[in-house]
Amino acid sequence: MKVTNITFDREKNKIFNICPKSIEMCPDLWYNNKENRRYGNMKKQNVLNLIKYHVERNENSFRNEAIAIARYFDSIGDYQLSEYIMGLISESNLYLPQSSDFESEFLKQVEIRNLEALNLPIEITEDIKGIINAVNHNVGINKFLFEGLPGSGKTEAAKNVARLLDRSLFRVDFENLIDSKLGQTNKNIIKVFAEINMLQNANKVVVLFDEIDVIALDRINSNDIREMGRVTSTILRELDRLTDLNKEIVLIATTNLYSNFDKALIRRFDAVINFNRYSDEDLIEVAEYYFSSFIKNFKGISKDTRLFKKILKTAKKIPYPGELKNIIKTSLAFSDVGSEYDYLKRLYNSLIGSLDQKDINQLHEEGFTVREIEKLKGESKSAVSRKLKREEVDSE
Repeated sequence: MKVTNITFDREKNKIFNICPKSIEMCPDLWYNNKENRRYGNMKKQNVLNLIKYHVERNENSFRNEAIAIARYFDSIGDYQLSEYIMGLISESNLYLPQSSDFESEFLKQVEIRNLEALNLPIEITEDIKGIINAVNHNVGINKFLFEGLPGSGKTEAAKNVARLLDRSLFRVDFENLIDSKLGQTNKNIIKVFAEINMLQNANKVVVLFDEIDVIALDRINSNDIREMGRVTSTILRELDRLTDLNKEIVLIATTNLYSNFDKALIRRFDAVINFNRYSDEDLIEVAEYYFSSFIKNFKGISKDTRLFKKILKTAKKIPYPGELKNIIKTSLAFSDVGSEYDYLKRLYNSLIGSLDQKDINQLHEEGFTVREIEKLKGESKSAVSRKLKREEVDSE
């Protein structure tokens, strides 16, 4: 792109024959008439900066200056021009920031080194392998929706997908994106997709919309149909644009509220992975992994894996991994230093109910042995045996 000489027509009061790219991006800036004087002297400097950065071939500064101009127009209410400029930037591959210079308002890089082992059912593991294969085939299958209950491993799975693909992971920061001001969230979504399209080395990036349901619930069931409709329609449009412009960035979204998810948005994803496929055996295996990992950090605690697993099997419902991990960790951390099996009592309380309200006979009926009841109740084995015999005699 070549810069032509600047000329000025005093009768029309109009600048022309200037950087074509700059005119295309910011047409209103080049008119010095009364109608546009409200843009002020600040815009003159921006125009000069655009020309300067273009001549110097400083693409990163040119991009940042254009974004600053777009934000200015947004701040004075000229939303159409602001969105137009951001759209031009997002469609251009000329102004990609260097990774070291990249600063984003809405994208935060996630650390994916030293991740914990991912304990997933084999069915979900196979789906994760399928995602890796699909991306490596490089056929444009690059948008995936992970749905499931809280704590089912969706976010951790997304991190591991990025690690296995040897890509950087960027998370969309919904705290900054969602705005109570009417229409601002919609404009922020346009900006975040512009930032996504400006990420350098698209084939080395995964973008995560974690818990995307905060902005993409069903438009029909929303309390504010018009506002949610605008937001979801913008997401649909930007996802389509992403598909057209950038087929190498991998996009993963997660949701806890799949049943309330907008159906048109679901269709924009190449695959939906269901994380609600844990059997009790899967959850017990996950719990045993966490138990073995945590207990080695505690002194004065005796490891009883058999009783640990029996408590889990006795529970009417075993929580999903996220909650289960916290229960196991706190049972160990809160346990009495002077009691080697106090963590098992706390685990029982969390998963089944108050152990203090259960008598020895009830525990025996639940399948616990005399020795196991001794550990749970803190009574001697002989005392437990006597009480059980007394109960048997009384029942006769």
